[in-house]
Amino acid sequence: MSSRALPKVAVLLGGPSAEREVSLSSGRECAAALRGQGYEVVEVDAGPDLSARLGEVAPDVVFNALHGRWGEDGCVQGLLEWLRLPYTHSGVLASALAMDKERTKQVYRDAGLPVVASLLARKADVMAGHVMAPPYVVKPYNEGSSVGVYLVHEEANGPPALSDEMPDVVMVEAFAPGRELTTTVMGDRALTVTDILTDGWYDYDAKYKEGGSRHVVPADIPSEIFEACLDYARRAHEVLGCRGVSRTDFRWDEARGLDGLILLETNTQPGMTPTSLAPEQAQVCGMTFGELCQWMVEDASCNR
Repeated sequence: MSSRALPKVAVLLGGPSAEREVSLSSGRECAAALRGQGYEVVEVDAGPDLSARLGEVAPDVVFNALHGRWGEDGCVQGLLEWLRLPYTHSGVLASALAMDKERTKQVYRDAGLPVVASLLARKADVMAGHVMAPPYVVKPYNEGSSVGVYLVHEEANGPPALSDEMPDVVMVEAFAPGRELTTTVMGDRALTVTDILTDGWYDYDAKYKEGGSRHVVPADIPSEIFEACLDYARRAHEVLGCRGVSRTDFRWDEARGLDGLILLETNTQPGMTPTSLAPEQAQVCGMTFGELCQWMVEDASCNR
């Protein structure tokens, strides 16, 4: 590290979304890592007074560790652009686009990237009868971290009973069988592929509870599939207009070979604890968690 003065960093964490607890964990870990790299760090729990809090802190750079709505959907990015504070991750347009799962799929389709059939439907209609032949998945079209994901099996007797927390409009997506794979993109480089192993559905608990999933990284898969994941993730990052670090998730049906590989979504604010998927991939590629966080701070800018 050079002897020049390091910028003062405000780490945004928490916030009001359904993924608040995940963001608190990510933010605290990132703040600790950046302090370990020599930065002056102030943790800011994002609330309605965020603009005023940032005015008090007067950071040189904002490290955005928020997850979910308001934090990774373009809202806070717009505020940071207005305040002219350099920030990490993707900008306003890419963040908003990637958070909207159906529009993301359309961008994928236009770029020739493989996806499964999906549609947007009113929550009431989904609960009244099958709007798609089972098996299918129902999820919010603008949340992440597997918040509110319902799998309707082929033998299901009726439509799902969705919780009150689900939005009025949801995404219904044809179920893609197979293995869960993911690839992180850092700048213009796709890092590697992780094979995520679970005993059941890869839901919120499988992602965040201890022992909920196991990661094989690099994934032990055919080279053709491995290289396709790297290529597709790079292309998804580019066509969505992502910046900094993103992570693209896949399903792969081994029985169908390359035809069985489809994109699920691109996450512009991947989980950022040392054992999260993106930092884990960076470590396999020779970069410590602290070095990854430092790279993100050095990559920060406005006009993203």
